[in-house]
Amino acid sequence: MDKPKIAIIGAGVSGLVAGINLKNAGYNFDIFDAADRVGGRVKTDYREGFKFDHGFQVLLTAYPAAKKYLDFDLLDLKYFKPGAKIFKNGKPQSIGDPLRDISLLIPTIISNIGSLSDKLKILKLRTHLQKQSFDSIFRKDEVTTLEYLKEFGFSDQVIHDFFKPFFTGIFLETELKTSSRKFEFVYKMFTEGYATVPKKGIQAISNQLAAKLDKSNFHFNTAIENVNNQTIRFSDGKTSTYDYVIIATEASQLITNLNNQEIEWKSVENLYFKTTSNLSPSLINLIADDQALINNFHTEHQNNQPIISVSIVKEHDFTKEQLIEHVKQELKDLCHIEVFECIKYFSIKKALPIMVSVNYMLPKSETQLKDHIFLAGDHLANGSLNAAMLNGESAAQAVIEKIENGIINIEG
Repeated sequence: MDKPKIAIIGAGVSGLVAGINLKNAGYNFDIFDAADRVGGRVKTDYREGFKFDHGFQVLLTAYPAAKKYLDFDLLDLKYFKPGAKIFKNGKPQSIGDPLRDISLLIPTIISNIGSLSDKLKILKLRTHLQKQSFDSIFRKDEVTTLEYLKEFGFSDQVIHDFFKPFFTGIFLETELKTSSRKFEFVYKMFTEGYATVPKKGIQAISNQLAAKLDKSNFHFNTAIENVNNQTIRFSDGKTSTYDYVIIATEASQLITNLNNQEIEWKSVENLYFKTTSNLSPSLINLIADDQALINNFHTEHQNNQPIISVSIVKEHDFTKEQLIEHVKQELKDLCHIEVFECIKYFSIKKALPIMVSVNYMLPKSETQLKDHIFLAGDHLANGSLNAAMLNGESAAQAVIEKIENGIINIEG
């Protein structure tokens, strides 16, 4: 029996992990991507010695799949402290987890970000979630994150000043209407590990995964028009037949009868500025002001130059040039921070999938769309790096099981 021909569409994290599982099982495959590199949404641009992640993306070290597939030491991770600096009424205040970083104890106690009762409830929530298994979290009834926080007993003040700006930056929506399951999962991951970014940018994650595969597996700058059973039609009109196809991207764009399953997306804008302000690179900065356009920002030194990365989640009517000037003014007025040249701007239309209901992962039994077509991607579970990896693994394992159980005849 000939070896099966397997195609993976999409060289993002999910497609790469699918490839790793296929390779480990002894199967060859082709990975196609319309872009010029691996990574999908997890990518970084490099220019003149600077690195620019596409959006403020972090690797949570507690992610089980990340521990399985990544070498954290080789990524040379920069760790953020387990807390945040919040700018409120023009004044910065810090709040965080003093049980993991004692330097946050006094700032957290004296801050007016929530009452003492709120701060004790934050510790209670931490303990509560650390006792929860993933299975128990994702079996619970879903409410919005806002409803969850109110039911837990948090005051409107701490929701407004801390939870809303912090999780707006994670969920990329301003109303905290994201599922409580995702909130519990993400918060649990924050309390059990750290938010980090690789020294060479978030692209380093994708590159490390790709390095586990053979260069001959990859076919970049290769757009696909559609997938019909076992036949892939490329945008140049050519076709190729495969025994199995794993679609690790938007399947609705490739399979005609899935039009009603098209993914809707959340967007974000990301601006990078040069500055002379001396800010701590170890804390994520938030702005707790309903009128502010900026959601969060963080700093790092590149080329011996402090750089500020700013995230905008709210909708607005500014042109790019107007937005740059507005952000400069907000940083000056609300944070007393002077920034100068905007050295990079991203408008990311497909930053996170919109999901009303979420799950931990897609079981391999549910990855099969048709006899020869399987699905992967974080949009099938909860829109996270962890889900992307787990769903890539599930799809690959489902294909391997089909092959080794002989359920589908392989055509030579």
